[in-house]
Amino acid sequence: MEAAAGAPRSPSVRVALDRGTVVYVGHTGNLRNRLRQHLTGNRDSSALHEQVGQELDKRGQVASAKGIADWLGRCEVCWQETDNPEGTKEALVLAQKPRFNRQYGE
Repeated sequence: MEAAAGAPRSPSVRVALDRGTVVYVGHTGNLRNRLRQHLTGNRDSSALHEQVGQELDKRGQVASAKGIADWLGRCEVCWQETDNPEGTKEALVLAQKPRFNRQYGE
């Protein structure tokens, strides 16, 4: 939640890293609000939340919203404010092929 509190309310691209590996790239018109949705939402409010939940479900039990938020909370989040968030996201996804971006995930 610290990252969300300090994030700008502007168009941005965000990158989530798990132990230094890019696992997700997203874009938004309001970064602060979107980060909060990822950390406090549910599987219906965030594709990232849903995909992390599916990954955690593989461990034998349905992952709780808290379990998903805890996993996401351990990730490092970086962002870049940009006037072209969609184009910047597309370029990063093509270069990084993060596992939680559906077109490149397993």
